[in-house]
Amino acid sequence: MWPPSAIWAPMASGHWRDPGESLIRVQFGMERSSDHDERDGLTRRGVLGVGAAGAAGLAIGAPGAEAARRVVRRSDVIVVGAGLAGLAAARRLRRKGKSVTVLEARDRVGGRTLNHKIAGGKVVEVGGQWVGPTQDRVFALISELGLKTFPTYDTGDNLYYRSDAVTPLQRYTGTIPPANIASLIELSQVLAKLDAMALEVPLDAPWKATNAVEWDSQTLETWKLANTTLQETRDLVDLAIASIFAAEPRDLSLLGVLFYIHSAGTFENLINVAGGAQEQRVVGGSQRISIKMARRLGRRVVLRAPVHSIRRSKRGVEVHTPKGIWIGRRVIVAIPPTLAGRIEYYPRLPGLRDQYTQRIPMGTVIKCIAVYDKPFWRDEGLTGQVTSNVGPVKVTYDNSPPDGNPGALLGFVEGADARALLRKSASARRAAVLESFVRYFGPTAGRPRNYFDMSWADQPYTRGCYGAFTPPGVLLDYGDQTRKPVGPIHWAGTESATLWNGYMDGAIESGYRAADEVAKRL
Repeated sequence: MWPPSAIWAPMASGHWRDPGESLIRVQFGMERSSDHDERDGLTRRGVLGVGAAGAAGLAIGAPGAEAARRVVRRSDVIVVGAGLAGLAAARRLRRKGKSVTVLEARDRVGGRTLNHKIAGGKVVEVGGQWVGPTQDRVFALISELGLKTFPTYDTGDNLYYRSDAVTPLQRYTGTIPPANIASLIELSQVLAKLDAMALEVPLDAPWKATNAVEWDSQTLETWKLANTTLQETRDLVDLAIASIFAAEPRDLSLLGVLFYIHSAGTFENLINVAGGAQEQRVVGGSQRISIKMARRLGRRVVLRAPVHSIRRSKRGVEVHTPKGIWIGRRVIVAIPPTLAGRIEYYPRLPGLRDQYTQRIPMGTVIKCIAVYDKPFWRDEGLTGQVTSNVGPVKVTYDNSPPDGNPGALLGFVEGADARALLRKSASARRAAVLESFVRYFGPTAGRPRNYFDMSWADQPYTRGCYGAFTPPGVLLDYGDQTRKPVGPIHWAGTESATLWNGYMDGAIESGYRAADEVAKRL
């Protein structure tokens, strides 16, 4: 959680590297790639997956390009998307003895995880980055791949900024900001209610909750207004919701929010650092999880191969890309629902499945990172964590490498604030973000040695982060389409997870589940 600004276009080289071991760079809106080494047996030609066709000069063009139509390959299973879900599914199928090909539209793997190189070969993440307690699948995979984690910096005082307070900027320790006592009491009551209601929502079928009709017929905004009286309480709820969904309470079904809370255990699990979803980071960056998996799959991973259409028949599927056609017995589509809905399917998907993908929007977030010679806030006894009611940056973290050198300050612009800021130029965005940092940390914060941001809404093969969310009515009328296969087509991706939905752990769960579904049918 979670990625510089504007639309970036993949480079024509199709090469990829592991930042920290090898390199993918993202700098002010353009992805730059360079050749990588052959560690773990993965060669550049292997990850491209073109083999003899590449040597013969395979043309990359429109979906109907003649050269693409001539190139045909076969696997038991074709996986669409080389993010965590797709790669986890592919590895599980390989272990079950099935042949598999992973097709990825980008010229890199990792989906919504992406490392960015800073000084000395170190990296920070501009995409999803955190793991925490009870996320057992991602921790097991990290260990299996020989990776390590380190704690998010959480030593010292946090900062709470409230514009209408007598003293707007206050220091505090722990997870509860020093709001008005009445607001804190009301907030604790609200969170307790949400946690209790969430336990009534079945994880595998939220639409079957006893109160599903009532809860899916209203937004969280409506429920919030009915259950709070104080503006500071409402502001804190809004901030927490934006930090989780990159959307506003007015966007979200109450039932969808309750399912999400249950999926993570409690509301507190979603927002806390110590003991919560933001507790740990991956040494060398979270994208290394996908890179390590892809290396072990080798030539089975094909980059720069956006899937334009999937044709199914009694014999299986044909998956069409500019690099050729892959024929398989089954296909796993492991990309966000909004992107899955942009693939052409023949025969057409059932109307309910297609309408489901029309109704699952992505969140809106700009992830902003300023790099300094050192994390100067630590010298002042601060964690680097801010909670604020004034944007555009309302939440910050210390995002420095494990050794704290250089210092990296991370700010999130989420929901409505992100939608507004995306209408401004890159220079205006930078100025607004640094103004927020100065408000919290003083003039030194306005003089970074480097600054970059990432708008995931502008990424053509993502179109938003952190994940998708459900507006009112969607779970009631379309929820059963989330994971339901359509013939030989199966669905994966963190949005289809039952545990830690929207997180890296949920993506891995969904990949395993889809792989097991497919294996039973082969």
